[in-house]
Amino acid sequence: MDSGDSEITHNFPPYFKVYKDGRVERYRVFQSVDAGLDPTTGVQSKDVMISPETGVKARIFLPKINCSDQKLPLLVHYHGGAFCLGSAFGVMSKHFLTSLVSQANIIAISVDYRLAPEHPLPIAYDDSWAGLQWVAAHANGLGPEPWLNDHADLGRVFLAGESAGANIAHYVAVQAGATKLDSIKIHGLLIVHPFFGAKEPDEMYKYMCPGSSGSDDDPKLNPAVDPNSKNMAGDRVLVCVAEKDGLRNRGVAYYETLAKSEWDGHVEFYETSGEDHCFHMFRPDSEKVGPLIEKMVHFINNA
Repeated sequence: MDSGDSEITHNFPPYFKVYKDGRVERYRVFQSVDAGLDPTTGVQSKDVMISPETGVKARIFLPKINCSDQKLPLLVHYHGGAFCLGSAFGVMSKHFLTSLVSQANIIAISVDYRLAPEHPLPIAYDDSWAGLQWVAAHANGLGPEPWLNDHADLGRVFLAGESAGANIAHYVAVQAGATKLDSIKIHGLLIVHPFFGAKEPDEMYKYMCPGSSGSDDDPKLNPAVDPNSKNMAGDRVLVCVAEKDGLRNRGVAYYETLAKSEWDGHVEFYETSGEDHCFHMFRPDSEKVGPLIEKMVHFINNA
């Protein structure tokens, strides 16, 4: 192998490294799983195309339907993974969303946005916003996806995400409010173990998002400096943190920022003791997952 091919120019463990020839090698690749019927819960899933131009797809999760005209709340989900790992088609997303869909009796759609660094930020944000616009195209019951036309109540929409996905969910809600996307009604956001910026620059984020400082003067990384945050869609936000999570304080800061901001909504705070970042995704059998899911279900069903 040529020495230039093996020379590493950027290294961000445990996420990815970049070679001189432009190749990207990830330290971890998460397992994917096919869509289909979950025999335990009766939840069905299938994959849909969001944009033929970009190739962005999504996975829809549908609970057992008791009557053909039943309309259910819709959860739009953005997966975590530091903007560079993970997938809407992964095992972790399937476990989490199948459980939430079954217990809350909702429909969920997880948008498989394109990953950095091959697709530099803000592409993931743009794909995620396009995903919500695609959902909104079903508001008149004439959209491209029958499951949404027939069973989704677009007057009861929730946005959700964990880690980087929580950051994206916030961004999409701000876009929806700033552009007055009124064909759907966003009732609330589930912001779980969110990633936001700090004073010290995040070098990996800077690399993935050319032009960003990677610190808390970037509106995408700090809602407090985003003038559009006050227009964020949604009446309620549930902020979830974990006691041992290295990002815990950023979640607390996000909660406090919303609580004292001009945004005209209500924000709730929920902390899981003794647990680490996204434990509900990495360790779905943890005894602490049940109470977290129950909190989410209560938040959705009491909108």
